[in-house]
Amino acid sequence: MLTRTDKLGDFMLVWPALALLRASLPAARIDVLVGPAGVQISQLCRYVDNVLVDHGQPVGEIADVIKGNKYDAALSFFVNRRAAAALWVGRVPFRLAPATKIYQVLFHGRQVQRRSKSLMPEYEYNIDLVRALLRHYGRVVPQVPSGPYLEFPCECLDQRLKEVETTYGFSNGAKLIVIHPGSGGSARNMTPERYAWLAGKISEFGDCFFLITAGPGEEGVALSVNDAIESAPSAVHFSNRGIEKFAQLIAVSDVFISGSTGPLHVAGALNVNTVGFYPRRQSSTALRWQTINSPSKRLAFSPPAWAGEDDMDAIDLTLAASIIGEKYLCGSE
Repeated sequence: MLTRTDKLGDFMLVWPALALLRASLPAARIDVLVGPAGVQISQLCRYVDNVLVDHGQPVGEIADVIKGNKYDAALSFFVNRRAAAALWVGRVPFRLAPATKIYQVLFHGRQVQRRSKSLMPEYEYNIDLVRALLRHYGRVVPQVPSGPYLEFPCECLDQRLKEVETTYGFSNGAKLIVIHPGSGGSARNMTPERYAWLAGKISEFGDCFFLITAGPGEEGVALSVNDAIESAPSAVHFSNRGIEKFAQLIAVSDVFISGSTGPLHVAGALNVNTVGFYPRRQSSTALRWQTINSPSKRLAFSPPAWAGEDDMDAIDLTLAASIIGEKYLCGSE
């Protein structure tokens, strides 16, 4: 049993660790406990057998299910009161978690990580926890499997691309660039006007179509970006058909651009070309929340050293657009 019950992006950064665990224990039953944000995407994870959901029900109900499933071990990638209590009451024989927060006392194994220092990517901290679990049981620790960690059949993606082309009327010779300007309450983000300005500068490097996406509650931000784009064709896509359809849309894009938020990490799991805009705050850096796509497929921009750590207006978008255009639009990839 593995737990990560917070936001979508946090859960996506567990996938390399899940891949490692499955590679080491191919016949094991691997279940996950997720929060509401992780339900739909977890059902698409090929490394997972069953999904349990913490939707706010009494902790005892979760513990009863855990007890009934008779897990041999549990790993909490992030310690919170509800997950810790459910595993403890559920009498899982061995429980492992990061050595943080008071709830760590409910675990047998406590791995010192000091994530708050942000010395390496979040997904690497998660991988280290799986390595510790495997070492506890004397298992050989294989190399971490490479991505993409989330995939769809080619015919499914061909159909999705045709649907997008028909709906929004862009040429199949153009690069499909998805901009997701919403933050979902995550890290600090750029303004709609700056995303629109960036789109205009990127369009100077080639034939582009910009699809501005919005999740629930983000419609106004997406419309503002679209209205402000003057020099390139664009449209707004409201993601209201579930995370699977949205992930397929991301998968058929040539470039995915956003702040440090859940959909960026879905794009990373799909191994799509990504561009992330991050604050420089220690807990929110581009290193700590690095995407899980190949290094050649990711770009990250943050405020310069002379600016405030949350001053997203200080990011040089002329330079960013030049780097994005040359890397993703000029035939180098």
